[in-house]
Amino acid sequence: MIPLPRPGALRVEHLSLAELEASGPAWDDLFLRADRPHPHASRHVLAAHRAAGLASSSGRIVTVWRGDRLAAALPYEIRRDLAGLGGRLARPFLSPLVTATAPLVAAKCDDGVVFAALAAGLAEASNGAAWRWPLLAIASSAGAGLIAALRAAGWQIGTVSSFERPVLERRPTYQAFLDGHPHRSRLKDLRRRERRMADLGTVAFETATGGAALERAVEAFLALERAGWKGAAGTAMACRPATQALAGTLFAEADGPVRARADTLSIDGRPVAISLALVGAGTATLLKTAFDESHRALAPGLLLEERIVRALHETGFADRLDSASLAGSALEGLYRDQEVIAEMIALPPGCGGLSLARRLRLARFEDAARAEAKRLLRRR
Repeated sequence: MIPLPRPGALRVEHLSLAELEASGPAWDDLFLRADRPHPHASRHVLAAHRAAGLASSSGRIVTVWRGDRLAAALPYEIRRDLAGLGGRLARPFLSPLVTATAPLVAAKCDDGVVFAALAAGLAEASNGAAWRWPLLAIASSAGAGLIAALRAAGWQIGTVSSFERPVLERRPTYQAFLDGHPHRSRLKDLRRRERRMADLGTVAFETATGGAALERAVEAFLALERAGWKGAAGTAMACRPATQALAGTLFAEADGPVRARADTLSIDGRPVAISLALVGAGTATLLKTAFDESHRALAPGLLLEERIVRALHETGFADRLDSASLAGSALEGLYRDQEVIAEMIALPPGCGGLSLARRLRLARFEDAARAEAKRLLRRR
């Protein structure tokens, strides 16, 4: 536990995932009080990863408490990394399904003090070693507050890379979304493809949020994804028992503030595109999409995304869509808003070893090599 300038006001603790799961109501309460939280630091997501064996046994969570209520939380792990020439550094919890890594921080709770306590907890978590921080929304309240607190505490921070992720703030009506859309030609093209799809049979859009319907949608997603290029490459969720188990747990009906949602576009009852999302605190995070590649020319995945945009405005199932995408997403022509996502390296005061500049060069080299490997894999 870290002593703080205001005794009794806040305390910082490092807990295992199992220990914090035992405080489930406090964890859920923090998620509900946080300002635009992402689901990846929620109890539901971390518990699903742990149940599937995809959360490291060394994984921990930095927590900041005010009395018996959580004020901030960040899951993390210590691992060897190229940015440290194979040495150990700290990183927020990450898996192939994690698309955001900002901490959960309660809104309107004397943020400056809470972020300062969190920064102290991060330095203790890494034992003074560097942090490598991917997928951080740097302009969000949590991301900006964290960076400001680290700088105020004397940390050195550098940016490895950044990109603009498509997000969508719900307008008053669907027509308001269309009015003045900067990519009207893209929307017209989708309408043409939609009419061509209708020539093939009865096109239907369905949503499942629980029960047997949700289970069937998840099973259909796994089959559809495995039938495509990801299955051929061995990266589809159904290709590994652990990730298949994760899908069944993560996108299942559950208690708590994070709920699963499956949207399906079908022709004559046969799915041609399926989207799996997590919805919580007003944001729907669209984590996984699979489509029938025999209908690639009709862009079934994008047509499904457009139907989800319509449903957002017609039913109000969320206030915001997070595409959960990486750079170069096709959704840039559909969504109207963006947020900057960055990969950072941060060195606490007294961090020895490699300089920040050299760590940044190593991280950029690794990212470029990984991107090239993915490109070649897709070409295969």
